[in-house]
Amino acid sequence: MAQPAVPTEGPAVGDRSGLAGDAVRRILHIAAAMRHQQDEEIARLGLTPAAARALVELDPDRPLPARDLAGQLRCDRSNVTALVDRLEQAGLVERRVDPADRRQKALVVTEAGRRVRDRVRQAMSDSRLLAGLTIAELATLRELVWKVSDGGCPEGCGEG
Repeated sequence: MAQPAVPTEGPAVGDRSGLAGDAVRRILHIAAAMRHQQDEEIARLGLTPAAARALVELDPDRPLPARDLAGQLRCDRSNVTALVDRLEQAGLVERRVDPADRRQKALVVTEAGRRVRDRVRQAMSDSRLLAGLTIAELATLRELVWKVSDGGCPEGCGEG
């Protein structure tokens, strides 16, 4: 299958603002397509995107209080309660007394939760949209994306 060529229409090569705008629109389009694929795969696992993200944030080897999960997800503790309820009902997470502080409960990923968590992580790393790129092109894309993201994440990334 032939790869589509870079379009000849659109901003001129010397039009920095136009090229940047076109690149941003295409990045957003790719992100939306990837999110759509991820959401479909996550739904097949019986999870919502929010519940899947909560499960991925939990370390299967380190129980975590719900308030700490809320901090990692940057959301209100009441929202985490509903997410954990769903994960617990699905048998993916258990609430257990925290041995370090018996007044609170810690979230523990079950064996079933470990398996589903691995599948969610695979879905979140799905690279089907990049299948048409060569290894060299992937390396270049990774380098450019890394450069644009300021070596991983610009200051304030994810806040809001």
